[in-house]
Amino acid sequence: MDGLSRRKMLIAGAGALAAWTWGPGGSVAGAGTGADPRWVWDAEADPLVASLFERGVVPRVNELLRTWTRNDQPLPAGLPEDLRAFIERARLLPAWADRAKLERAAGFTKTKGTYLLLGYGLGSGMMSTAIPGEARAVYYSKGGAEMKDRVAKTTKLGVDLHELNAYQPDGHIMVTAVKTRLVHAAVRHLLPQSPGWSGTGGGRIPISQHEILITWHSLPTFVMRKLTEWRVPVSAAESAAFLHLWQVNAHMLGVLDEYIPATWDAAEAQSRQILDPVMGPTPEGVSLADTLLTMASQAAGPGAPLARPLLNALTRYVAGDRVADWVEVPREPVWDPLIRTGFPQFVALREKLIPLPLIPPIAWTLDEAIRKLLMFYLSEGKPVNIEIPTVNRPG
Repeated sequence: MDGLSRRKMLIAGAGALAAWTWGPGGSVAGAGTGADPRWVWDAEADPLVASLFERGVVPRVNELLRTWTRNDQPLPAGLPEDLRAFIERARLLPAWADRAKLERAAGFTKTKGTYLLLGYGLGSGMMSTAIPGEARAVYYSKGGAEMKDRVAKTTKLGVDLHELNAYQPDGHIMVTAVKTRLVHAAVRHLLPQSPGWSGTGGGRIPISQHEILITWHSLPTFVMRKLTEWRVPVSAAESAAFLHLWQVNAHMLGVLDEYIPATWDAAEAQSRQILDPVMGPTPEGVSLADTLLTMASQAAGPGAPLARPLLNALTRYVAGDRVADWVEVPREPVWDPLIRTGFPQFVALREKLIPLPLIPPIAWTLDEAIRKLLMFYLSEGKPVNIEIPTVNRPG
């Protein structure tokens, strides 16, 4: 489908939308066309993946790519040549990537991992269910019917991004990002064929650059806001490194450089324009939020500290009352005030201990253990393979 046809479909489905005013001068590229990202998808990946479907080779491609897992690993033999050429281009870091900042970001993850886990898991995760376009796209795609598998794959992207060796040769994020980019292209190909999506999505092509940016802001921009709100000490160098980690990741996911914010101020300005106005409740979001919290509670095990009432209270504290109300997270009269009072004290105590010898590696080890246990539960002990979907949600 050409860009004009997609644009017409989007206009028809979305109705009157605020004009795109965020300028490319605030991006890592420093310049650009200024085109509204709601009408921009992935000019490289979309026609390629559509062609793979037309040729009937997607199952074989998935089989071959299961063996490709490390950044430095050669691609498996037997891939279609056009796909091979695309992946070889897509796996490269942008010219503006700064290895020193990426290394510094690994250190930031090591010392602030606990806050990142909470911010991503209970904040960003719940926010995603209160973003109508994202909630519906997830709900009606194949992942909506297999949420445990879908969350495992989403979690893998976050885990791989925050590995201490993420962008080193033995890391995994470059592979995971490219595979996720292919998945996005497949969803754009498949979802418009879904009756459920057609009834709620207005015939729109999902996962535009605009929607990827919305999700992006629900992650690093939101988490940086929470770190500030929680009075977590973050140096200027750490802040810049954390932003750079996510800038590179946006590029690797296929976001054009002219849309990737160059500074936190630019990110905040973009977030206020594209994330804040689109949030709200949907039946699909309520269902997904309940599923996510149920899975999180089950992952902790029977009688574990993260029982559902405590999890509800933590979610409400991290995500905020507005988001929690939209996705119908129950209020907890006992736990809610305890979390509001106790969490700032936890932050203060943790920050006093972090400078002491051995505390950072111990904190990292505990955070990493939580990540690995969560991945083990979600994957049921099996390797997590990010694969191109071949169907939508059944029914």
